[in-house]
Amino acid sequence: MANKFKEPLKAEEEAKPVQSAKVSKDNKVVRSVANVFSGNFLSKETTLKNLPFIFFLSFLSICYIANGYYADDQVRKVNRLTNAIKELRTQYIVVKDSLVIKSKQTEVAKALAKQQTGIKESVVPPKKIIVTADNTTSKKIK
Repeated sequence: MANKFKEPLKAEEEAKPVQSAKVSKDNKVVRSVANVFSGNFLSKETTLKNLPFIFFLSFLSICYIANGYYADDQVRKVNRLTNAIKELRTQYIVVKDSLVIKSKQTEVAKALAKQQTGIKESVVPPKKIIVTADNTTSKKIK
């Protein structure tokens, strides 16, 4: 036997099976979509058997969507609280700085002079009082 070349198929013969396969696939898709839109798939026995599972999947999908909304809400809440904390920290720093400045001796003296309360800054430096406790001798103050 000698090697023979296969004869190439005609273009018409090649096109026919491919088109028929596409048509059958398109018909299946069209029929499936038509069954879904018309509601005929709900009356089939396999669908009725799997109805509890379908309800379970529906419940899970609703829970998943609700969880997404809840997570978004929590993220917004955390961002809002973070901004509030930053604002309060800034206010704390400003008030603390103001207190440090107002509690200086010179600032207190200026504030007392403005109020005219009669209280004046002492010119005499304070003296240190030393107390020694002697248990052996008792002194009487007359």
